[in-house]
Amino acid sequence: MIIPPQMLDADTLTRVLEDFVTRDGTDNGDDTPLAARVERVRAALARGEAVIVFDPLSEQCALMLKQDVPKEWLAED
Repeated sequence: MIIPPQMLDADTLTRVLEDFVTRDGTDNGDDTPLAARVERVRAALARGEAVIVFDPLSEQCALMLKQDVPKEWLAED
């Protein structure tokens, strides 16, 4: 299920983005400050390049590039 970012409280969205950019394997040696990495992802969401995906079975959120999202999920928007 795709969650539009505007449906989340601002603090909640920030925490989701911080969680994503600090997960193991996401930094790839990037020394960019946390705030800058969060803003980079926030901008990708605003441009529609990335989406927030929620899996109700695992109760986990993830961020995905829109191009990688199954087409049937996008039809649910």
